[in-house]
Amino acid sequence: MNTDRVQFSQTCVHGFRVKPGMTTGGVTTPRQPAKRPPVLNPLPPYAALLGLSTSRAEDGELLWIMPFSEAVLGRPGFLHGGAIAGLLEFAALGTLYEALGEGPTAKPINVSIDFMRGGGEHDTFAAATLTRLGSRVANVEAHAWQKDRSKPIAAARMNLIIRR
Repeated sequence: MNTDRVQFSQTCVHGFRVKPGMTTGGVTTPRQPAKRPPVLNPLPPYAALLGLSTSRAEDGELLWIMPFSEAVLGRPGFLHGGAIAGLLEFAALGTLYEALGEGPTAKPINVSIDFMRGGGEHDTFAAATLTRLGSRVANVEAHAWQKDRSKPIAAARMNLIIRR
């Protein structure tokens, strides 16, 4: 998922689009902060395809829920690995954006996913933890599980660059 889309604010005479802050014909276009609602709301189309929703645990932790459906089916009776990876990515980015608040954006540097066991025909849950939040870089870990949180089906580690 690309969370760092460039917002084009002006089209010059020749039809080329320019980024805010670029100089075109001696005139600098104004810089505007990226508009991103907190906790990825509304969710991107891929999240809608997966049927993702969010809720809060009793301790206030942000939980992501992916119901089992044909859209997330891999081989018969099991979740597709890409659907699990997407869920983990949304959990990690949602937790990061919640911590950052309005304004800053993040772009993944790398993502590492460990698949621990096959996901069955059950709802899947995911939550993430910020392991490091610096001024320019963030590290996030996310875990996905189904019936028992102590038996994760997958884990992800993301390193992201932050643009403030």
